[in-house]
Amino acid sequence: MTVDLLVDQVQTVEAIRQSFPALARRHAGQPVAYFDGPGGTQVPQRVIDAVADYLAHHNANTHWAYPTSVETDAIIAAARASLADFLNADPDEVAFGANMTTLTFHLARALGRRWGPADEIVITELDHHANVGPWQAVAKERGVTLKVVPFRPESGELDWDALGRAIGPRTRLVAIGAASNALGTITDVAKAREMARGVGALVFVDAVHFAPHRLVDVRALGCDFLACSTYKFYGPHVGVLYGRRDRMKSLDLPKLEPAPESVPERLETGTLNHEGIAGAGAAVEWLASLAEGGTRRERLSRLYATQHEREVTLFSRLWEGLGAIQGVTRYGPAPSRPRTGTVSLSIAGVPAHDAAVSLAAEGVFASSGDFYATTVVERLGFAREGLLRIGLSIYSTASEVERVLAGVERIARRTVSRTT
Repeated sequence: MTVDLLVDQVQTVEAIRQSFPALARRHAGQPVAYFDGPGGTQVPQRVIDAVADYLAHHNANTHWAYPTSVETDAIIAAARASLADFLNADPDEVAFGANMTTLTFHLARALGRRWGPADEIVITELDHHANVGPWQAVAKERGVTLKVVPFRPESGELDWDALGRAIGPRTRLVAIGAASNALGTITDVAKAREMARGVGALVFVDAVHFAPHRLVDVRALGCDFLACSTYKFYGPHVGVLYGRRDRMKSLDLPKLEPAPESVPERLETGTLNHEGIAGAGAAVEWLASLAEGGTRRERLSRLYATQHEREVTLFSRLWEGLGAIQGVTRYGPAPSRPRTGTVSLSIAGVPAHDAAVSLAAEGVFASSGDFYATTVVERLGFAREGLLRIGLSIYSTASEVERVLAGVERIARRTVSRTT
């Protein structure tokens, strides 16, 4: 199917923007342009309604015989099915939790119980620390050797030769990010999986930044575990963990004795955020509703294909526009390389925080700092002041891109004029 035909079956950005109450906000006399999506996207009314409806009409604990409890069970099951379609998994391979970080710590503790000084874990410098800290904790507690694979600062991409050298017969797990939340770099997870499989190692994927920009397919990736967060793709603050059924069943999980042993419930410690889960399912339903015809997975696939084309166009303009501004340095792969619509940058003589404040004064919201991708930012030489990050989302428009470019240019020009 051609892109032109896909566009005919997917809502326009103007129609999509009508779903977001937050886009009506004004700041300093300007409509707000949200470029902070990599840290968390805005939420459509359908998701807000699902959260409110659960709390107003179905609020209960699970697995009891009265109507609101039965309804809660059904809402959680429906959300699990929605997220399974989103990931191309089965519903009993999808667990919910507070966030990706908490779920990863939980998983790491379970896996680590079977590892010791003879074992190795491989991580990368490109990753958000949610895919670093849990494995560091395992290494410290169990005496496991931790191997860290560098990235190439000049390109923002993983050093594949170094990954090949790091993976060996003692490797028990390769933890890898599908996309860098700081640089936008998309990493070939399937390639890393093949390298890990060659030595019988497990593969854990951080798909938090990947999932808003590319449709996840755990079957194609062939990973053992994958985590993401629905608040990065228009849902509430809920974490999602995929695990292959056989892997989930065999985990040595810390859990309460009365808690279920069935999957995926055995991974879900304590009472869950039921209203958030209702909203998480609604976020996937809303995304699927933007495309016409076919199964939920097929509609998601059409939507993502169309949005990818839009993102490429918008990001190319953003990247080239930033590159034309004196004093601005961009980090990460060029648009011709696999990447998301997220870029980090520095403005000569301007701390990233100050740049973000200046943009906010014009109604342009962008984030600054290290974004918990601490090693990336340190390797680029900005450990103290951090970087400015601009991220495209489903509601971003060409006119908003021009606004952020104009804002960055004004900041850079003021700095140049002060030094000349």
